[in-house]
Amino acid sequence: MDFARSLKRRAQAAIPPLVFAALTGYFCWNATRGEHGLKTYALREQQLVVAQKQLADAEAVRDALETRVAGLQASHIDPDTLDERARLQLNLADPSDIVVPYKQGQELYK
Repeated sequence: MDFARSLKRRAQAAIPPLVFAALTGYFCWNATRGEHGLKTYALREQQLVVAQKQLADAEAVRDALETRVAGLQASHIDPDTLDERARLQLNLADPSDIVVPYKQGQELYK
């Protein structure tokens, strides 16, 4: 009987540390590999760097296009930009222009 009682007492004494160890393991695992863990944080940081580069590229393209469009505003029409766009749309060239041919499918402007 003493053996059973001592075994029961040891089992009851071991339950709280085992529960604490399991909880600690659970939180440690989630801190490193969980949805909001360190590995996910590092991955999101890399994605942020890529997204910021894409944003900078898109803003540079937008700024270039805004500069070109500004020359076609009704309040201020830049004759060179108007002439360039008209020739591009009509696919014409001035006889005094130097024409540089591009390969098929290669665009001058993007």
